[in-house]
Amino acid sequence: MIQALKGEEIVAKAGGRFRLCALIQRRLVNLMDGARPLVERHNRSDLEIVIEEIMTDKVGVEFDPSGQPVRPRQTRRLPGRNED
Repeated sequence: MIQALKGEEIVAKAGGRFRLCALIQRRLVNLMDGARPLVERHNRSDLEIVIEEIMTDKVGVEFDPSGQPVRPRQTRRLPGRNED
């Protein structure tokens, strides 16, 4: 198991367990569709890459004032997936 998933820090970064799960799923799909990782791969799985991206604030979820998620936030635009 990935150590970061055992702690509450990653849950707090995402804004809750449900939001964390949604963020991980969305980013995994993004990577599987050909997006480049925002961190070095070093022979790690896509899940491990996503967890590191979240822990290093490379990806996250932005919220409007009502608390609704707007869209995943990335520190740079990723090629390979159209999100209109």
